[in-house]
Amino acid sequence: MSGKGTERPQGVAAYIAVTVAYWSFMLTDGALRMLVLLHFHTLGFSPVQLAYLFVLYEVAGIVTNLSAGWIAARFGLTSTLYAGLGIQILALAALSRLDPGWTLWGSVAFVMAVQGASGVAKDLAKMSSKSAVKLLAPTEAGGLFRWVALLTGSKNAVKGLGFFLGALLLGGLGFVPSLVLMAVMLAAILIAVAVFMPSGLPRGLKGAKFRQVLSNNPRINLLSAARLFLFGARDVWFVVGIPVYFYAVLSDGSQAGDRAAFYLIGGFMAVWIMLYGAVQALAPKILHAAQRSDAEIRDAASRWVAALALIPFSLALVVAIAPGPSGPLTGVVVLGLLLFGFVFAVNSSLHSYLILAFTGAERVTFDVGFYYMANASGRLLGTVLSGVSYQIGGLAGCLVVAGALALMSFGFASRLRHLET
Repeated sequence: MSGKGTERPQGVAAYIAVTVAYWSFMLTDGALRMLVLLHFHTLGFSPVQLAYLFVLYEVAGIVTNLSAGWIAARFGLTSTLYAGLGIQILALAALSRLDPGWTLWGSVAFVMAVQGASGVAKDLAKMSSKSAVKLLAPTEAGGLFRWVALLTGSKNAVKGLGFFLGALLLGGLGFVPSLVLMAVMLAAILIAVAVFMPSGLPRGLKGAKFRQVLSNNPRINLLSAARLFLFGARDVWFVVGIPVYFYAVLSDGSQAGDRAAFYLIGGFMAVWIMLYGAVQALAPKILHAAQRSDAEIRDAASRWVAALALIPFSLALVVAIAPGPSGPLTGVVVLGLLLFGFVFAVNSSLHSYLILAFTGAERVTFDVGFYYMANASGRLLGTVLSGVSYQIGGLAGCLVVAGALALMSFGFASRLRHLET
């Protein structure tokens, strides 16, 4: 994989425009998740009820990714990108109309529906952006891994900033004004991107068939299964477990204490996601990818996920034997989860490269859509298990389940080593 590659000026301009649009979306996506999680936790929602709020978000992602590949092939990548941004604006505006006088389950149903629309938006934007990299990246060896690592890493850094932004807005402006502000900001970005988007992305093919969505490539199917359990292993502690655990440790029940807890929780999750994104962007250098063959990179995917599984099991043991929440224990948990983030980021970057390496230009939207359908399935699995496992076993329970899911990801990733390229 040696060689720098030669970037095409038109391709670079389109790549920058797609990246800016994706950054803007992910900033609001991270902020919205933190706004919803913390706002409804302070209203007394249980961990399982909080998990319900995000279930339709992930279900919508599964359905969207399964069909988005065909939609993009039929109508073009710019159409699906703009649709993702537009639906997110409508979701933010709709959520601002939530009525505090509604019943508990009426509020849950409404937020679930809006989160479902946001899930559709996110995966339309993600599939469009990731597919665009395959079509715009330099064809020389090494170019694809560098471009996809940069897009994915920077996206997660921006999403991490969104987590902190959401907590900051909730503490400073309140729930509804924060949603309105984000909707206005994203609308301005959508207009600017639509006006200045250069040519370079395909506009769609009328002959694209929906049945082409399903992959018959065993490498893509195995990688998708590994991706499913990889993201389940992350979200099982990330979605509900850690925010609720930290809130219990940090808040004293007062309004000032809640505000301080919001900032600290949002700050931790922002730092975690931003560091995760930075490591993703640096993954080609960490792995010395320019000097490695595709087969060696494929082998690395199984080794790194095996290392990942050890971390949550070790943390679960520490949490289980600790006499109770304390400053030292919280410090160990934070450091352990940062280490998890580093190893997880390398795994995620490997997967993001391999899916584009395994597919061809003629099937890129179909295969990327199928792969991210598996990604959304893993997030759904992790989201549901996060609320349930925390309710049953606390943070230690979440971490044990995370380790088990990482081991399942290893089982599928290891089988890639025995397939011919």
